[in-house]
Amino acid sequence: MTAVPDFTPSLISPQLSEAELFLEQPLKLGVLASGSGSNFEAIAQAIANKELNAVIQVLIYNIPDAKVKERADRWNIPTVFLNHRDYKKREDLDQAIVNTLKDYQVEWVIMAGWMRIVTEVLVNAFPNHVINIHPSILPSFKGIHAIEQALQAKVKVTGCTVHLVSVEVDSGPILMQAVVPILNDDTPETLHARIQVQEHRIFPQAIVLAAKLFE
Repeated sequence: MTAVPDFTPSLISPQLSEAELFLEQPLKLGVLASGSGSNFEAIAQAIANKELNAVIQVLIYNIPDAKVKERADRWNIPTVFLNHRDYKKREDLDQAIVNTLKDYQVEWVIMAGWMRIVTEVLVNAFPNHVINIHPSILPSFKGIHAIEQALQAKVKVTGCTVHLVSVEVDSGPILMQAVVPILNDDTPETLHARIQVQEHRIFPQAIVLAAKLFE
């Protein structure tokens, strides 16, 4: 049997030109994150590199020891801790989030590893201005453990999707996707690492795309 070459090309769609990625006015972003914050940092780095004309007004996080807090501190970005356990209902948490975002004059809400289901309280407060990233090619493998779902299904490709947020989980209009091949020896960890590379590439671009579509 002929050996399969060891390479892992990826496909990003849509492909945007430099002109299409240009924004005259900076976007005012508020980021929601629960974990390590690698996508948060990718956005901050894209801003620093002048690849994304934006300012992160505030980071909101909900896990006390979330590493994203340390990343935000390094970038001198204001942080607000809202522990979801302090709220009896999801709607109450979302109202606190909305209040905080408005206090910081946020225009676009970026869910960068936000591990909470959002409600219409947040979605309706920022119509067509809440953006999420998910580690699969939606509509396949919605919800948690999307990478494990792809491996269990034995599909040959997966990837990541940036989409507008709706009340139904992982179901809003798709902005941008990147396809990542699944290798025969992939584990959840190795596949996740390669998907993250593409997440960091497409997330800043998808934010620009959303701004041009829904300003």
